[in-house]
Amino acid sequence: MQAFLKGGKVSTDKSKVDSPVPSSSAAKKSKDGKLKIVPWIEKYRPKNVEDVAYQDEVIAVLKKSLEGSDLPNLLFYGPPGTGKTSTILAASRQLFGPELYRDRVLELNASDERGISVIREKVKKFAQLTAGGTRSDGKPCPPFKIIILDEADSMTKDAQSALRRTMERESKTTRFCLICNYVTRIIEPITSRCAKFRFKMLAEDILSSRLKKICDEEGVLIEDTVIDAVLKTSEGDMRKAIMTLQSASRLCGKDGTISREMIYNISGVISEDYLDKLIRKCSRDSYEDLDKAIQDVIMEGFAASQLLNQLHDRIIMMENISDKQKSIICEKMAEVDKALMDGADEYLQLMALFSTIMYQTCHES
Repeated sequence: MQAFLKGGKVSTDKSKVDSPVPSSSAAKKSKDGKLKIVPWIEKYRPKNVEDVAYQDEVIAVLKKSLEGSDLPNLLFYGPPGTGKTSTILAASRQLFGPELYRDRVLELNASDERGISVIREKVKKFAQLTAGGTRSDGKPCPPFKIIILDEADSMTKDAQSALRRTMERESKTTRFCLICNYVTRIIEPITSRCAKFRFKMLAEDILSSRLKKICDEEGVLIEDTVIDAVLKTSEGDMRKAIMTLQSASRLCGKDGTISREMIYNISGVISEDYLDKLIRKCSRDSYEDLDKAIQDVIMEGFAASQLLNQLHDRIIMMENISDKQKSIICEKMAEVDKALMDGADEYLQLMALFSTIMYQTCHES
């Protein structure tokens, strides 16, 4: 635990500043002179639009917009951890520079209250302000401000309707960027006023290369098999992958080596070996063994929903059972999932599910 709290090696090599993964601001000094550890997701957040990984179409359009300082209203949507917020923050910094960034950008995320009153007061008041000032480096500065609404799909319909009117009236002085996971939850009048960009799930080779560069910067010893484990547990989420990697690095200490078991324990994902062992218990056709196995799952603290998700993928790929058997098992999974969401007991529901799996693998052919 002590190793987890102390923090790992901090890179201060100035020759690495221009690398694709930025290494600046590794650790900031607080007022009392002590080093303040910066989370890796902030430390390695892209500083320029060109540093954003894998979203080629979005980056190409934004680069053209930045060159002409002509930015439309934007709507970014896609899975979490694919770079939506990082992209617009990097674009804003390039547009306004570090001096004007705080005055020209208003960011509201899901932790802020964003009901209709906030849209009518805070957002509307900021949008009505006139944009002025010039950049100290002499580069052209666009005459508008940017309002970033993160997790916009959690806004109420009334708030979105109020936002639509503000977007319409303040189009000369303000650009809006809405970020969401589900574009269907944004009302049509807003989507029609925005340039929509879909962020794709990050490919494994992109994730792997970024994680290896971060490990090199931080001096973390890691094997390719462990990187593969991080990729499986993160499911294309760059933010989740980096957080898992940092947690494992803090846990194993400065000179320790990260293991696959450590990655699975930190992320709460069930290892493939443990899942295979559960399925083998079903093939023994013994309710006593099955009861011990389910009790072990409960005692280990694994989430039943996580077990269902992984078990579904594993059952679909099994070759020793027929499609009919798979459909029966998956139907039972759906019933168990619904019961768990309604507050049913995890032990009873998992026993019911694995009893179905045991019957289908041992008595049906």
